[in-house]
Amino acid sequence: MKRFYHQVYTRPHDEGGYAVVLDKSAVKTPSGRVLLAPTTAMAEAVAVEWREQKERIDPDTMPLTQFLNTSIDRVREDRDHFVQATMAYLDTDLLCYRTVLPVSMAARQKQYWDPPLKWFEGHTGKKLATTESLVALEQPHDVRAVVRNAIESLDNDRLTALQIVTVATGSVVLALALVDGAMTASAVFDAAFAEENYKAEVYNEAEHGRAPQQESREVAVRRDLEAAVTFLHLLP
Repeated sequence: MKRFYHQVYTRPHDEGGYAVVLDKSAVKTPSGRVLLAPTTAMAEAVAVEWREQKERIDPDTMPLTQFLNTSIDRVREDRDHFVQATMAYLDTDLLCYRTVLPVSMAARQKQYWDPPLKWFEGHTGKKLATTESLVALEQPHDVRAVVRNAIESLDNDRLTALQIVTVATGSVVLALALVDGAMTASAVFDAAFAEENYKAEVYNEAEHGRAPQQESREVAVRRDLEAAVTFLHLLP
């Protein structure tokens, strides 16, 4: 879409929250609702995304706007779906599927995956089942219950961040740790790509370069993780 506005500013909205205004019109979500930020800091950060657009608007450079769109249009309207969609990752959580060989790969997994698993156990009092086989896990009922309770306790905005990070990393544990503030975006990224980074070292990709598709995925995931941290910090 071609940029159609000149001025971008924020203002309090009658419905509560803060609107981002393009010239004289408040930004709307794809469903036509006013894009309301819960804090002035969030509204200003979203406004910056709109100010920085060039001749054409590129949604991929506006992650905070996308987070708010998702929260307002989708999560608010169908929370149960997002809770279920996030829970669906529990049995396939990246951190729970381990290798034995090569030993150096197993050591890399242990280095990056054991700390968040230990955080989860200390935070919830429950230990996740792990496996070294290809057979799909089914986490125990008490683990499922505590994870569901943690997810359902989040407000819509934090649930939005949790679900986006879960999908990006393939791990609800990493997502919960990020939302809780127990892990940084960089630490989550390193854990999510522990296997890929190990293989990159084995195949000397530093010299030969990453596969374009893999590099694009890593850029997108890093962007989502950093945006999630910013989004969470701007919430009340």
